[in-house]
Amino acid sequence: MTLLLLASACLLAVTLGYVSLCSSSPFGNCRKCRGFGYALKTDRRGRLKRGKHCRRCDGHGKRIRVGRHLYNLWLRLYRDGTPHPTRPASKG
Repeated sequence: MTLLLLASACLLAVTLGYVSLCSSSPFGNCRKCRGFGYALKTDRRGRLKRGKHCRRCDGHGKRIRVGRHLYNLWLRLYRDGTPHPTRPASKG
């Protein structure tokens, strides 16, 4: 029983940590270009030089995190499904 509680406590801690990361910093580095915005190439001497523009992040070097993307989808679905109250007519 204690092993089950420990596993669920660890899972809860990891989940809350990721939620707090997504809320405080919704954008992370692009995994393809590692946040540079372009690919790194080496010339014949082995020196690094700038390569092609990254197509995945469009050269910005940042991408939206998966958790933040899922939260945005959920929020959009909730807002589309909730009826908006109408404003009362103003007297005047």
